[in-house]
Amino acid sequence: MPKILHISDLHFGAPYLQEAGEALQRIAPSLAPDAIVVSGDLSQRAKRHQFEEARSFLDRLPKLPMLVIPGNHDVPLYRIAERLLNPHKLYCELITPDLNPVLSLDGIILVGLDSTSPRRAITNGRVHRDQLERCEKIFTEAPPETVRIVVAHHHFAPGPDYLRDRTMPKARRAIDCFVDQGVEMILGGHLHRSYIGNSLDFFPGNHRDRGIIIVQCGTTTSTRGRGRERNENTFNVIDAGPDFLSVVHYMYFEARGEFAPVSQHVFPRLGRQLDAPPHVSGQSFAQPLR
Repeated sequence: MPKILHISDLHFGAPYLQEAGEALQRIAPSLAPDAIVVSGDLSQRAKRHQFEEARSFLDRLPKLPMLVIPGNHDVPLYRIAERLLNPHKLYCELITPDLNPVLSLDGIILVGLDSTSPRRAITNGRVHRDQLERCEKIFTEAPPETVRIVVAHHHFAPGPDYLRDRTMPKARRAIDCFVDQGVEMILGGHLHRSYIGNSLDFFPGNHRDRGIIIVQCGTTTSTRGRGRERNENTFNVIDAGPDFLSVVHYMYFEARGEFAPVSQHVFPRLGRQLDAPPHVSGQSFAQPLR
């Protein structure tokens, strides 16, 4: 089944870190992904030259199916009239006109959700009922064994640390809908630090036997890392098998000038159990931070 390269929070503009960006360009082909997901904040201040730089960066990645969604930094903050009247104008012109894209791969379907809310909640974002209904329609039409993945910039579950970020309003409503729809994984960004866990860590949910795997990506190419990933850059690689989902977490090592894997997380698919660890879990990724 397909392998997905998950990057996020590129922040082209002043925070962009060229060394990390070049390291990502070098390693991406060797990972042999089948698709690339970019979960928002391609720019720092939604300016034309920043989107142009982001577009050039994406074009230099391997020529693969790509799902890209906007983040809150991809709508103008201080250009008030533009934010109110046409907040995604430059993003749609230079990145993609589809704000809620869908990507179908062999055995996997990814539904991207525009969680930006330029007029009401530019920081915390929103996912609306009509978006949840669209997800239900798409997932219902997918074959039963399909891996169902949601991609949104803003986080549905808080980071498990002292920073205590506020989640999106009505995040529990969305999680309950996703569980009912058979969603197995949510990919996100925004927090500028990584978290790989389960929705049951935070929300009791309406199905105690199955939560949703939460995969938050830190900032892949900027200086805006927070918490334990302050001054760090990260991305994830998701691998799907018939019985398990695997997430390998990569971090940029400045002294070596390269990204390297630092941890792996293996989860059983819905209705399965890992009677024996899959072969990938035998790998060890312990790395010194510097």
